[in-house]
Amino acid sequence: QVQLVESGGGLVQAGGSLRLSCAASGFTFRSYGMGWFRQAPGKEREFVAAISWSDMTLYTDSVKGRFTISRDIAKNTMYLQMNSLKPEDTAVYYCAVQTQRRTTLADLSRDGGYGYWGQGTQVAVSS
Repeated sequence: QVQLVESGGGLVQAGGSLRLSCAASGFTFRSYGMGWFRQAPGKEREFVAAISWSDMTLYTDSVKGRFTISRDIAKNTMYLQMNSLKPEDTAVYYCAVQTQRRTTLADLSRDGGYGYWGQGTQVAVSS
C-alpha cells in the first residue's frame, strides 16, 4: 500500500534552513505529482509547493525564492529545501501524493486531488 514518511523537521532560528524529506513507497513514484502542505496551530491546512510527474514545480507566493521542491526518482524521495525561514513558517508539514497519474501542474495546488498523506513533521522557527 502507499506509504509516505516525512522527516527533517525541527527547531531553527529565523533565517536558518531545514530540508524535509518524504520517503515514498507503494506506487510508481515517477508517474505521480506530489506536494507539500502545512498546517499551523489554529489555521487551516495550506498548500506550500508541488512537483508534477514531469518535474514542473509550483509554489505558494509566500515561499517563492526561499523554498525549493525536488525529488530523487532513484530513491523514491521528495524533498523540500527551506531557506531563510521565518517564524510564520512554523507548522506541521505534510507530504502528499495525487490519486491520479500525470495530473496537470494546475491541479497540484488543490488538496482534493491528493489521496495519500504522510504523518507530518513539525517545523518550528524561533524569532
